[in-house]
Amino acid sequence: MIEEVVAFLRTEVKPRAEVIDRDRDALRSTLNDFASQGWMALKRPAEYGGPAMPEPDFRRFQQECARASGTFAFLQTQHQSAGSMLAKSDNTDLKQDWIPKMGNGEKFLGIGFSQLRRPGTPLVQATPEGSGYQISGQVPWVTGYSYYGHYLLGATLPSGEALFAIVPLEPSESTVVSEPMQLSAMETAQTVTVTYDNFHLSNDQVAFIRPSGWIQNNDLINISLQAHFAMGNALAGLDVLEERFQERKQPFVKDAHELLLAEWNVLNTALAEAPVSADEQTSSERLKLRAWAIELMGRCAHAAITASSGASNSIHHRAQRIWREALVFTVSAQTSAVMEATLQRLTRKI
Repeated sequence: MIEEVVAFLRTEVKPRAEVIDRDRDALRSTLNDFASQGWMALKRPAEYGGPAMPEPDFRRFQQECARASGTFAFLQTQHQSAGSMLAKSDNTDLKQDWIPKMGNGEKFLGIGFSQLRRPGTPLVQATPEGSGYQISGQVPWVTGYSYYGHYLLGATLPSGEALFAIVPLEPSESTVVSEPMQLSAMETAQTVTVTYDNFHLSNDQVAFIRPSGWIQNNDLINISLQAHFAMGNALAGLDVLEERFQERKQPFVKDAHELLLAEWNVLNTALAEAPVSADEQTSSERLKLRAWAIELMGRCAHAAITASSGASNSIHHRAQRIWREALVFTVSAQTSAVMEATLQRLTRKI
């Protein structure tokens, strides 16, 4: 299956990437075309229809998706992540209602729980009441408005535990959805802020409750896994370098491409071999790999800009888009530890 998915990304998504970057209808059409292949829940368990894609194949998919279009990669990963998380729920009825319909886009589901990373007073609070909860507060980032009708909300209970539940992504008497944000990259994916004022959440929509500090532990596990989007963006930059060489036959462009690609291969191997755990030693090692991926992505995007000369200053140029997408993949799922490791990498002595 991975070869079919990659072929679709290279032939159907990559050639439309500039249009997808600017046109919501083009992005919607691409999302629907991808979903029609049954690929929107690639890690879905076999008992719910599969295909339960192996981890190495899924990481390659993430790379190729970001290589083809950062905007498409960013939008679809919200749904893929929600599906993977929902599969771990103990709410059998909720899973049966959602997961079988998530592969072909019959049901779309986003995510909104990055606020759980923020210290201090919880931004979104869930107060037990009767047969459910009252939700109040503000979810600062929810991507996929108008594409996804629901999303997996993260809210903090009085105990400090994290509650995750499926809620509508639409305004109501107790819900205010902001206008889509004006962003330098991936704006067509439509990211909004959602504010709740005593929104009633019924128990049957609760997917699971996790202990206090769950998201910090989960971030430790996902440190290096998030690097694959940066690696895909780096490949996009290298593709531009290769094309510039084929056009102009300048040997220094070829040299740059070969050196960066060789480094990419070394790092990709290291990421594939990195252990996945939350202990301090492996976390430190994987933080360094994540920071390396971010820095290498930046250099590949910068190289694409450089080799494209003044034309890259056009908002419609591919190198310009890749450069802006690198910004997003630098800060996506960023923790203080990732920020520190990235800055240390960027300021290391030669």
